[in-house]
Amino acid sequence: MKTRWFVRGDLDGFFGLFVDNLLQLMLIAVLGQAICGFPPELITERILPGAALSILLGNLFYAWQAMQLARKTGRQDVTALPFGINTPSVVAFIFFIMGPVYQETKNPDLAWKAGLFACFISGAMETAGAFAGDWLRRNTPRAALLSALAGIAITFIAMGFVFQIFDSPLIALLPMMLILINYASGLKLPFGLPGGFLAVLVGTGIAWGLRAMGFAYFKPLADPYHFGFHFFTPAVGELWSFFTSPVGWKYMAVIFPMGLFNVIGSLQNLESAEAAGDRFETRPSLLANGVGTLCAACFGSAFPTTIYIGHPGWKAMGARSGYSIINGVVITGLCLVGGITLVRKFVPLEATLGILLWIGLIISAQAFQETPKKHALAVAMGFIPSLAAWALFLLETALRVAGGNLHDAAPKFGADLFIHGVIALNQGFILTAMIFSAILAFISDRQFAKAGAWALAAAVFSAVGLIHAYDLTAAGVQNKFGWLAAPHFAAGYLLTALVLFGLHGWMKMSGSQMLPNQSVGDSHDSGAFAS
Repeated sequence: MKTRWFVRGDLDGFFGLFVDNLLQLMLIAVLGQAICGFPPELITERILPGAALSILLGNLFYAWQAMQLARKTGRQDVTALPFGINTPSVVAFIFFIMGPVYQETKNPDLAWKAGLFACFISGAMETAGAFAGDWLRRNTPRAALLSALAGIAITFIAMGFVFQIFDSPLIALLPMMLILINYASGLKLPFGLPGGFLAVLVGTGIAWGLRAMGFAYFKPLADPYHFGFHFFTPAVGELWSFFTSPVGWKYMAVIFPMGLFNVIGSLQNLESAEAAGDRFETRPSLLANGVGTLCAACFGSAFPTTIYIGHPGWKAMGARSGYSIINGVVITGLCLVGGITLVRKFVPLEATLGILLWIGLIISAQAFQETPKKHALAVAMGFIPSLAAWALFLLETALRVAGGNLHDAAPKFGADLFIHGVIALNQGFILTAMIFSAILAFISDRQFAKAGAWALAAAVFSAVGLIHAYDLTAAGVQNKFGWLAAPHFAAGYLLTALVLFGLHGWMKMSGSQMLPNQSVGDSHDSGAFAS
């Protein structure tokens, strides 16, 4: 049976995937300049071409993979895995790695190299995950990974951008509502228009209409656009020089859990595709994912790529292999001629933020929906470190704008705000969120030995400074590494591990099942919370 490279549904799928990828690239351009101090030429000439190369290679591979599966099975309805820039990694790397490096050194080049380093380590973890994916899935509860991501999603993605939406309601509010109406209801729009595309179109039309009437709510990007061809430029030298610097290694508490999340997330997306009827081999799928991220780092992009969630949605649109090819080619062409700058001169960022809000909401909801009901407590527990990090971010921003700093203000908070507890939770908060969730998930399952192993890992991480350890200086919160960097936390986690191992031994020796399980709301004391 002859398989077709392009079908009508590929056009629908392309618009959806293209808008998604375009928004990630716009986000990189906007936040890269605002948070990391990247000059426009660094973004246009180095970062975006590198990102385009990784997107192109991945999209072509997954299109080819889908065609191979179609030929092997004799089916015409095989849909390629969606692929592109990893949104959570964009936010995490900018806010928690490159941004802090820039704030500390005021050197955008050093901040970029730190991002390259983080991207490369993440790609190496994704590549290794192709051979260790099953072990990771067995030993890391889904709640631990999803809650860590959900905490970032509801704070730094959803809350961060919803403030911007409500700061520009004339331009941003209707597009946001269109996104929510379309995606939450599942309503199919006229002519098969993707909801994201329609929202951006409406928001852009409103912005330019108001501008034509003399209301300058939208100010087009002032950076001039000069047509030029920016080919892929290797960044291996810049990357290699950073491996000997201690700067990048200080951020392993961010890099490690994000790399681990990317591996597990890709595995879950493969499961989602299989549930929709397309079973792709795990190892080559994850290898292509990891190689794509490594290529990004080696050619100047500081942002990992990943297999996207939502394969069943593209399949329902009728997309097959062609949508992936078109997306890769168009995105690459746009990046190589600096087209993102041109897009930003015509499309207001506010018109696109509803999609990012939706992503934040979906990721947060997924953490509860895709985990066992009894692990809901573990998911909720995993939100706490992210909330602390968000609170510290707002506090530091307010103090900086007011001309103060956290070092001088900290002694004045007293019992009104336990600021040192906030800072301790902020340090390595992604890793801490995973640990909290994993411990509570295994406790819920009465797997006390596994919970104890995670508590023991937390003790080690505290002892070496990956979590909770810090120095508060006039320059801000500084990472603190070294043996017994956070001794009080190390001792607390170690004692917790001993208790959990003791419970495991006691249950094994006595054969006791202790008390019967009670789900949330089943407790006899729950009535105390009823209104």
